[in-house]
Amino acid sequence: MALFLRKPRKLELTDLGRELQQTLETAFDSISATVERLSAKPCRQAITLSTTPAIAVRWLVPWVCLLRDSHPDIDLRFHTSHEPVALDGVTADIAIRYGDGRWPGLVAEKLFDNTFVPVCSPHLGLRDVAELPKHPLIHFRAQAALSAPIHWASWQKLANVPGLDVSAGLVFSDETHAISAAIGAQGVALMSRQLIEDELREGRLVQPFGPEMEGKPFHLVYPESRRDDPTVRAVREWVMAVPGGLCELTG
Repeated sequence: MALFLRKPRKLELTDLGRELQQTLETAFDSISATVERLSAKPCRQAITLSTTPAIAVRWLVPWVCLLRDSHPDIDLRFHTSHEPVALDGVTADIAIRYGDGRWPGLVAEKLFDNTFVPVCSPHLGLRDVAELPKHPLIHFRAQAALSAPIHWASWQKLANVPGLDVSAGLVFSDETHAISAAIGAQGVALMSRQLIEDELREGRLVQPFGPEMEGKPFHLVYPESRRDDPTVRAVREWVMAVPGGLCELTG
């Protein structure tokens, strides 16, 4: 198949050559455009956020859409544990922890307070603290946690309810299960009010009496060395904007 006509000092396309040229030009233009488009796509960034199971499920997960909409190139990964883990970029990059906010080498920004209150289903009809010993207690005890939240024994030291056996009742290693048991009228739970605000507002749980007890607040923490990391900064801004946090409450 002749594609060129050899002439003095030049080559000239034959009719077949011109037809092939047009097809090849279209094909190479398409290849070039596709390569340019793919090269222009931003690299996806993965980041791991470590927090307690209840904070992840009940506070953050319903609002992941906000992060996805503002930063579609970020893949958020959750690491759930009651133990603080290394923020070394391998196990986790950023975390939500409860404590006094003093962790060497880490930036700690307060998210919200951690107030513990006795709660139960309204179906129990419990109103007087003196009736509490007649109802099962619901306990939350995280397995292998280095620091335990406020529990019924510490609450009883303050309330001093006669006849209350704080060693008896249902025990869960997951706060979300303890909350579900309380909603199901299985007993009375001592829970962080910030985690059950929806249930209290909707009347699925009630706080029949006090006292209330202040636990250690929750903080967003990340390494000082990654303060200006664009991905860490994006996740920080998202967490700070999640409804119910300190920034949202204070406007």
